[in-house]
Amino acid sequence: MTSTVQPFPPEAEPPPGQAFRDAMAQVASAVHVVTTIGPAGRVGMTATAVASVSDAPPTVLVCIERSSRTLAAIEASGVFCVNTLPGDLVGTAEIFANRRGLQGEERFAAGDWGTLVTGSPALRDALAAFDCRLVASHDIATHRVLVGEVAGLGGAGRGGSLIYRRRQFEAV
Repeated sequence: MTSTVQPFPPEAEPPPGQAFRDAMAQVASAVHVVTTIGPAGRVGMTATAVASVSDAPPTVLVCIERSSRTLAAIEASGVFCVNTLPGDLVGTAEIFANRRGLQGEERFAAGDWGTLVTGSPALRDALAAFDCRLVASHDIATHRVLVGEVAGLGGAGRGGSLIYRRRQFEAV
């Protein structure tokens, strides 16, 4: 028995935004806090659109909405740190996702923060912290894809993972 895949008709409309968001809500994603340091101090945001690009040289990518203050600070400084959260740091994820009403420097009161190579805030309790120098950026739809070459690694590397699925944080 053979199966024939039907090509996507070029005249077809893409699915509506809400249908796409609902489908993506079913996909489990690791939770990260992306941070940087700028003229106004430390800033950061919760992100799930993060991926490894290469190990030679070590490179990661993160997708950030173009209107984000964190994005503006990353582009101004040229550095950022991707902090992968363990399962017990739901509160940290909520703070950096604007769910607790905290802004700027006051977000960093929660957690034990230090720095690695670039000066970007690195969470000592992160599963892993990828301290990066910005090497490329690309606009795609409403977001900017940032590519960072990893300059340093940190994090505690222990415990379960925090994921985001069905519009909520879960420890696994």
